[in-house]
Amino acid sequence: MNPVVLIPARMASSRLPGKPLADIAGVPMIVRVWQQARAAAIGPVVVAAAEAEIVQAIGQAGGHAVLTDPDLPSGSDRVFQALTAFDPAGYHDAIVNLQGDLPALDPGAIRAVAAALRAGDADIATLAAEITDPADFDNPNVVKPVVAWAPDKQTGRALYFTRARAPAGDGPLFHHIGIYAYRREALARFVALPPSPLERREKLEQLRALEAGMTIAVARVDQVPLSVDTADDLAKARALLGAAS
Repeated sequence: MNPVVLIPARMASSRLPGKPLADIAGVPMIVRVWQQARAAAIGPVVVAAAEAEIVQAIGQAGGHAVLTDPDLPSGSDRVFQALTAFDPAGYHDAIVNLQGDLPALDPGAIRAVAAALRAGDADIATLAAEITDPADFDNPNVVKPVVAWAPDKQTGRALYFTRARAPAGDGPLFHHIGIYAYRREALARFVALPPSPLERREKLEQLRALEAGMTIAVARVDQVPLSVDTADDLAKARALLGAAS
């Protein structure tokens, strides 16, 4: 496979407006995510930007960004539009969709999701980590994948994703990490599908793929990366990365 990493970013976050350019120890957050993606060293890294100021920030850092339609309905649509602009000839056959709000992401997680796609015949791959805080079991903001794990318990196939506590009974629960790797034809198919009933009900885009019969491989990783969704999250990222710099 010949992967490319695409990072969708837009300024109009409902909970933290302007977060791609939020300063973290002197570096815009989107630049930090781009740096972590480059450190994974699996292929070129392109930011799919909804606004010109994001393109400018990435350009100043020495990176490449594609300006996309600001009215696109989702990050997946933004990624696909940027892909067709960056690679119209179809040279890259695997696409890693990396959220732009993971400034402290371990580059190994990017390599893990790409490897999970490469290892099998799934349409899509994603990541999960075991939940260690019981408070997260019933937290609707923590998405739980229901996975048919392989005997080694390190890889598996997603059966469902939910905001509820699942599956029932004894055993570990897992936290979905919203990083995806797509086969190129699977991404094209996915963005052409209308939102599905379960997607609307759970407000989880990945259910559209499952309802359409697409397969999602899951690779297990050790920890959930810090996602910056609120001002409190931003303060945590500044403390973490400021101390490390």
